[in-house]
Amino acid sequence: MKILQYPSKAANKRLEKIIERQLSFSPEIEESVAAMIEAVRAGGDAALVRYNRSFDAPDFTAADLRVSQDEINRAWRAADPDHLALLGRAKDNIMRFHGQQRRQSWFLASEDGSVVGQLVRPVAAAGLYIPGGAGGETPLVSSLLMTAIPALVAGVGRIQLVTPPRRDGSISPQLLLAAHLLGLKDIFKVGSAWAVAALAYGTETIPPVDVIAGPGNVYVTVAKKMVAGRVGIDMTAGPSEILIIADESADPSHVAADLLSQAEHDVLASSVLLTPDEALARDTAAALEEQLPSLPRREIAEKALESFGAIVVVADLEVAVELANRIAPEHLELLVVEPFLLMGKIHNAGALFLGHHSPEPVGDYFAGPNHVLPTAGSARFSSALGVEHFVKKTSIIYYSAEAFQRDASDIIQLAELEGLGAHGRAVQLRLEK
Repeated sequence: MKILQYPSKAANKRLEKIIERQLSFSPEIEESVAAMIEAVRAGGDAALVRYNRSFDAPDFTAADLRVSQDEINRAWRAADPDHLALLGRAKDNIMRFHGQQRRQSWFLASEDGSVVGQLVRPVAAAGLYIPGGAGGETPLVSSLLMTAIPALVAGVGRIQLVTPPRRDGSISPQLLLAAHLLGLKDIFKVGSAWAVAALAYGTETIPPVDVIAGPGNVYVTVAKKMVAGRVGIDMTAGPSEILIIADESADPSHVAADLLSQAEHDVLASSVLLTPDEALARDTAAALEEQLPSLPRREIAEKALESFGAIVVVADLEVAVELANRIAPEHLELLVVEPFLLMGKIHNAGALFLGHHSPEPVGDYFAGPNHVLPTAGSARFSSALGVEHFVKKTSIIYYSAEAFQRDASDIIQLAELEGLGAHGRAVQLRLEK
């Protein structure tokens, strides 16, 4: 990776490319996804089986759509106790964090007898999409924990899990273990855009839900975008990204490893270092060259760094913060002497990782905060997946006769100002009796 000086024409061009890396989808993908959604709406289970056979499991049948209790029991009986304990520790951390996000209904009463308030209640049903992960060979257990636990904390009554089947029609026992640990029973072997369509519209086997959450590839993302409105969705997430602000206290080998932790995700992933220390910039570039050859996903990481990677030397940390807020990254690490002093100046980031012992994977897997995060600059207005995504709020209004008489004239005037006579009449008639 070239080391860029900021400000400069080259640095500005590179950073603008990263900032403008917004979510966009080709017309061909959108047309393909729309066709899949319509096929599921019209064909139900038969369409799901057809797509599963074409893309995932050649011998798949409708009877295979729902994971049986026997499959879950077999996975549970074969479980490694140490692995179960590990899942339990991660679950406890994530549950404890999301427990702080619970919101209660509230009411505000006035002396005139009027009452306003808000009812906070969970949605009735949520659908969780969990990617297959290399044909089911790298089960994304962490994504299941991160999507299911906020729904559980919210109190969602029915939580459905969809994930692509492996070639033999099975589901990774690791996913089944995690699902069983969380008490999830409605698990379906279906993936990609047709799984999203099934959750949104329902089929003979898969009931429709109210909210769909969870990460996925471009087809899943486009499908979620297309069904949004019929159901709630968490977000339309794009490729992963990390931005690191580091000073002379940072270890270049650590910085390089953290940059690669996101570059290995996808050829479109973005990895950026901003530092006022030129020596750190040079040493990090050298560490990247040293670490890349040993990566199992080397080719992916190299392409990502080539397209959307950057090492930028800035005048000071204030400039680094200014650029970070412009980019609004998914993951932002502060590898500096006093990270908490810098924290308050960060306004746009999906998740903040403070200090030299808090690399991004700590948040991905174990610390507790959610790893389903806004990308492509959407951290300017969006937040991590949380309990809030699985609840709805209903406003409560009760007016006493005294409060009504006091405010009626004001309400009528506002209605007349907007030219909505029926609104005003609904109030005026009550004044006349």
